[in-house]
Amino acid sequence: MFVRATSHHSVARPRKQEVTGRLQERQQVPGTWLYKVAVPAWQNTPSGHVEPAWYVVWVQAPDHVKPVPGVTYDDVPTTRLPPPSTEQQILGERRPSGWVLQKLDGGRGPGRGVIHAVDCEEAPAGAPKLTLDKALDAAEHPGTRLCALCGAAAELDPVLKGFDHTSGSED
Repeated sequence: MFVRATSHHSVARPRKQEVTGRLQERQQVPGTWLYKVAVPAWQNTPSGHVEPAWYVVWVQAPDHVKPVPGVTYDDVPTTRLPPPSTEQQILGERRPSGWVLQKLDGGRGPGRGVIHAVDCEEAPAGAPKLTLDKALDAAEHPGTRLCALCGAAAELDPVLKGFDHTSGSED
């Protein structure tokens, strides 16, 4: 049974052939968009007749689809990727997320320590991974510093100075 289509879309085919189909859905995936389109086709029936049918397929945009001039796509169901977390925005794609705390002076109590990126050469093996909030809380303890070698200082220092991250506190 045909799923209700919402708008027409032109689908690029090999050798620069194009066919106009119906855009049913669009979905953002990392790095691109996928469009679910129904294009007209023909099928043989069990009785030997040929009848029109719809071929439904996901294609990558904009490589294999282009909009039909004058058609609005406001009602097309659209799924976008969630926005990146604060941690992802800070770290970007360059390394695994999280930080670790290297405790100094024997590791007893809230003494001195160094916060490292999880993949820092100086990070202690087996140390528990800290989330952004835990890393910021640890960084606020006197005697704790941020490692400049791995970039933890460059990542966390602007966040520490930029806003109060503890929940429920106001200036």
